[in-house]
Amino acid sequence: MKVVSFQVPHIMKEAFRIQLDRMPHFYDKLHQHNEIQIMWIEKSQGTLIAGDYVGRFVPGDLFVIGSHQAHVFKNDPVYFNPESNLEASSVSIFFDENYLGNVFWQLEEMEETLKWVSKAGRGIKLLGTTREKVTDLLKRVVKQKGIDKIITFFEIIKHLTESNEIEILSVIASQEKYRTNEGKRMNDILQFTLRESHRKVYIDEVAKVANLTEEAFCRYFKTRTGKTYTNFLNEVRVSHACKMLIDMDLSIQDICYQSGFTNLSNFNRAFKKVTGKTPSKYLG
Repeated sequence: MKVVSFQVPHIMKEAFRIQLDRMPHFYDKLHQHNEIQIMWIEKSQGTLIAGDYVGRFVPGDLFVIGSHQAHVFKNDPVYFNPESNLEASSVSIFFDENYLGNVFWQLEEMEETLKWVSKAGRGIKLLGTTREKVTDLLKRVVKQKGIDKIITFFEIIKHLTESNEIEILSVIASQEKYRTNEGKRMNDILQFTLRESHRKVYIDEVAKVANLTEEAFCRYFKTRTGKTYTNFLNEVRVSHACKMLIDMDLSIQDICYQSGFTNLSNFNRAFKKVTGKTPSKYLG
């Protein structure tokens, strides 16, 4: 298993590429592509990993994924149940400087947009009225053709460029493609963590998954993501805990243990660090 260099189908005369996804669950492997992706979640929920960011996604969310940013929209386990009638659906726009040509993106009028493109390398979550306006434009653009389609695309870019209603996702910007061996290693670490985060995970276990000594693994993970593996693991657990708080009638103590924490104080501390709120105030 490796980080997949995903090839977005591209017709040379396109100004951008629209993709509509409707399936039992989203593509569940860590992957990357040259294009910037603007993605609106119509249906389904789960955990988004983008660079060093870990967090929940739910219907209505709107994200920007940077060029070459390793990411995965991992649906919750119920979406992988063959008997489930649940559906994952989204609308995405893919684009980069190759779609309209390098000369176009270097025009003086595109200066502010290029600054935004640099910011988008870390991934963005759109908030507030910007999310509402861009979502409406995405719904519109999928039905359009010709010059109207181009105009709506630039309306979207204009809103994104000018908005302050954003949450930057990743601390580290994506600048390079994963090498094949490194991509396989990171994806193996990710899949192991998502699968086993509900229990106590020992560093020697995940180091073996990465085919490294414990010391080398800790150094590798911190260098590659900017955070310790323990912090990353806690973020995954908090993401699962957020879902349980919303969807299940469980006590905070039960959620603490079912999400993989071994005591309530650590759970409360990690939860507040990730979400900015205590578990008891998360739904308030």
